[in-house]
Amino acid sequence: MSIWFRNTTLDDVRGLRTGLAKHLAIEITALGDNWLSGTLPVDDRTVQPMGVLHGGASVALAETLGSIGANLCVDFPTVYCVGQEINANHLRSVANGLVTGTARAVHIGGRSQVWQIEIIDADARLICVSRLTLAVLNPR
Repeated sequence: MSIWFRNTTLDDVRGLRTGLAKHLAIEITALGDNWLSGTLPVDDRTVQPMGVLHGGASVALAETLGSIGANLCVDFPTVYCVGQEINANHLRSVANGLVTGTARAVHIGGRSQVWQIEIIDADARLICVSRLTLAVLNPR
């Protein structure tokens, strides 16, 4: 059973990619009944001075996926979700290629949501685990 508020297609979700996600070339690649995935290239836009994936880029991927997922679960624009807190554990470095994040809801409430995002490298090794808490807000 789907957790999404409306029937949503992958093309619908891809249209939500704006701003930082677009600049970093984050792509939404898959959508299930209770999860979504996306990729981030490890390139000159996303590496830190030592030549490996910047932790902030991993967090940008995590927050992009979790925020999109959260907003798919509510009656947007009647209410909308914004990030309140995010944490990330960086477990392995990556110097090139693509990383893939998958976001899954841990809690979907009327005032808050919590999402877990796991990011893996091309060899399916876990490189980052992140948890995102979002507030569910009414427009002003």
